Amino acid sequence: METIEREDGGRKMDSSGSVPPAKEGEPAAAPADPLAYEGVWRFTVPAVEESVPQARRAVRDLLGRQGVPADRDLVYSLLLIVSELVTNSVRHAALLSPQVAVEVAIGREWVRVAVEDNHPYRPKALEADFGQTGGRGLLLVREVTRESGGVCDVEHTSTGGKVIWAALPLAAPTV
Repeated sequence: METIEREDGGRKMDSSGSVPPAKEGEPAAAPADPLAYEGVWRFTVPAVEESVPQARRAVRDLLGRQGVPADRDLVYSLLLIVSELVTNSVRHAALLSPQVAVEVAIGREWVRVAVEDNHPYRPKALEADFGQTGGRGLLLVREVTRESGGVCDVEHTSTGGKVIWAALPLAAPTV
């Protein structure tokens, strides 16, 4: 089974999603050849407000250009997550991180978006406080990810910053 592992020892994810583990005594199945849309893309944007729609458009264009078999709801969810995560980096990390990195990793059965900055603070999703007009971006990311059947997390980088990521399945979750 192929895995992707961040250089800093972060989480591993099955990159193919379709090669079942071999049963005891059977030879392991060879990994399938990558599909045309599989791969990892990374770009940086300045930590300014104008970068939020630019990052969102870049991810949307990448998904379309690669021919990722994502339905409209999945694309909207991914774009919302990218918008929220880049906005958080711009608003809260720009002083220590003048550049924000956006990474899109696409496997056979999942899409992972990640935003990395150099600020050491590891944020937590706040609970809904209807008296406030902001501060619920990570709560929104967590809920959209969960509803899509995906996972999300925050990890420290080896350089002292953080990566916030969400991985969503290409196929709708079965209920």
